[in-house]
Amino acid sequence: MPERWRVETVTGGQRRKRLVIASLAATALAAVTLLAARADDLAKYQVGGEKSGYLFSAQETRDMQDDDFNNPGFLWVERGEAAWNKVEGAAGKSCAACHGDVKSMRSVATSYPKVDTRLGKLLDLEQRINNCRTEHMQAPALAWESDALLGLTALVKLQSRGMPVKVAIEGPAKSYWERGKAFYYTRRGQLGLACSNCHEDNEGKMLRADPLSQGQSNGFPTYRLAWQKLGSIQRRFQECNSQVRAEPYPLGADEYVALELFVASRGQGLPIETPSVRR
Repeated sequence: MPERWRVETVTGGQRRKRLVIASLAATALAAVTLLAARADDLAKYQVGGEKSGYLFSAQETRDMQDDDFNNPGFLWVERGEAAWNKVEGAAGKSCAACHGDVKSMRSVATSYPKVDTRLGKLLDLEQRINNCRTEHMQAPALAWESDALLGLTALVKLQSRGMPVKVAIEGPAKSYWERGKAFYYTRRGQLGLACSNCHEDNEGKMLRADPLSQGQSNGFPTYRLAWQKLGSIQRRFQECNSQVRAEPYPLGADEYVALELFVASRGQGLPIETPSVRR
């Protein structure tokens, strides 16, 4: 029989071997594709040298944040939705009475804290919400760290989720920014530590079981697993002050609002993540 007429016989063992090789190749290709997709997803959490706390979180914490159904911060968002439409105060108004659908708040949170030129002072988002309540609704201000204020703050910030932080630090904001910067780099407490000692000098190093992040604020209010509830950036400031054995300032203190502005400016361009999840 001429050589060109011969047909190669493939045994059962050879066929199985080829199928295994093909299966492994397909699995490897899928894994590479998945890793590439994850790398693309993670890239948005870094702008230049600025990194969101998301990048310092464990994968299971990231997964919890990414799934709106499993993200416990949305329990406060739901409270905020109810409060948005609730009529309160002597003026007989709700948030919706002036602003309509909460979607009208898109991009608003990216610029806070910001200077209110009429009031002549720097306000963070919580203070802006309470100012609207007391002046326009003629309703009582909501208590700091109350579920009601956290819910409204989270709801408003959620409308800007994915949009870059863009706070003003020049003009009327400059003196506040400089005050916040001075706070950030001042050693305090019995341990004699500044914010920068942890979040700049030792970024990425382990503190007990957790890596030290850059201390960015783009995810606040955040659901912290250690707190088992949503909390504001100023609650975190108080906690940090206590950890270095310094006397915390009251929530809403001018010192903390200025610090909030400076911290936000360190993360210019990072995406709003509220409600984020952190350990």
